[in-house]
Amino acid sequence: MAMSTGNDDPRSEAAHYWRTSICDISPGRISFRGYPVQDLIGSVSFPAMIWLMLRGELPTVHQASLLEAALVASVDHGPQAPSIAVSRMAVSCGLPLNGAMASAINMLDDVHGGAGQQALELYLEILACVETGETLDAATAIIIDQWTASHGKYLPGFGHRFHPVDPRAGRLMDLVEDMVGKGVVTGRIAAAARAVEALMAARKGKLIPMNIDGATAVIYGELGFPPPLARGIFCLSRAVGILAHAWEQSSRGERNKGPMPRSFSFLYEGKHPKESDDRL
Repeated sequence: MAMSTGNDDPRSEAAHYWRTSICDISPGRISFRGYPVQDLIGSVSFPAMIWLMLRGELPTVHQASLLEAALVASVDHGPQAPSIAVSRMAVSCGLPLNGAMASAINMLDDVHGGAGQQALELYLEILACVETGETLDAATAIIIDQWTASHGKYLPGFGHRFHPVDPRAGRLMDLVEDMVGKGVVTGRIAAAARAVEALMAARKGKLIPMNIDGATAVIYGELGFPPPLARGIFCLSRAVGILAHAWEQSSRGERNKGPMPRSFSFLYEGKHPKESDDRL
């Protein structure tokens, strides 16, 4: 049952039901978080607009720059990435661009798309453990042991199935360190991520380097975004690649594109046909 505002006017009741602090729109007027749209147009970047809509205030130039770096780094990872593949197959099946984008973005769930959120959750758990009095190294060991016991051996944000060293992660972490030096971010999230990387290297005897998800999680955390928004912002970034691939596919003239070329078949693992069966 909807909560009553104490006002018998149905228009007021409806307005309260759809209340928001994000936008104010009336005939001839549009504002976002208190800023008239005409003042924002041509004055702020798209990353700054994302920040404003999510946080209620405009970022500094350095904050917007760091957010933009994370957005740029995650736009695409090739047509065999499941979300990108889905966008291409969807277009070949007749969906328009918006339908292909919706289908692809829906693929960005816990396994394919959730690692950034999960990595930030891991970092924050480590820092929460530090606040109880543990050293960073001790807290990292405690939380990793707890994490693997409950989630399995895979640690989100580290290692890559394709890249021995993810070329995006190092550049992003360099930018984070630069922003730490400028006092834009604290570096606490970055330190937790480095502690995870160091502990895994010590335990496994080899480096399992941070990947794009681990590095962007550092940026989102350093900028003060909560873990669910790490995934949400990643979806905004990956939507660019999804759109580009869907648009490219639309010019190919292919119909009903499947996950493999038609010359390839699948392996049947079921029962073999029986020569006779009394039930037939």
